[in-house]
Amino acid sequence: MATVDITGEQFASTIEGNDIVLVDFWAEWCGPCKQFGPTYSAVSEKHADVVFAKVDTEAEQQLAAEAGITSIPTLMAFREKVLVFSQPGALNAPQLEQVIDAVKALDMEEVHAHVARSQAEASAAAGSSTPQGSGQQDGTQIPDF
Repeated sequence: MATVDITGEQFASTIEGNDIVLVDFWAEWCGPCKQFGPTYSAVSEKHADVVFAKVDTEAEQQLAAEAGITSIPTLMAFREKVLVFSQPGALNAPQLEQVIDAVKALDMEEVHAHVARSQAEASAAAGSSTPQGSGQQDGTQIPDF
């Protein structure tokens, strides 16, 4: 599958409507982004079961801010609506393949249980319940490279 450009309006529906979504936050002026772009695109052709989305941080500044992007490129991976990986910096093809393999191999029952525990603990600490749909969920972080 080729990469798809998404906007802030499409972000939530893209994450919610697909099992595995990788998101590359980039900008035209960014040298490492230009280095990573062709790798991201080439790897996308090998994984029809994964959505490879791209967010132009210049055009989508509000989305980038809401996602906490402070360095680009930043790659995020979502599985079953849970953020399971987020890392700034350009990856080479073997590293990107390793991220994809790790995301596919996650035990999502365990990840969802972890998210539920974390939300319950945060709610208890705050003395109120966490609003549903209020941004990113903390999932299992795949180790850095």
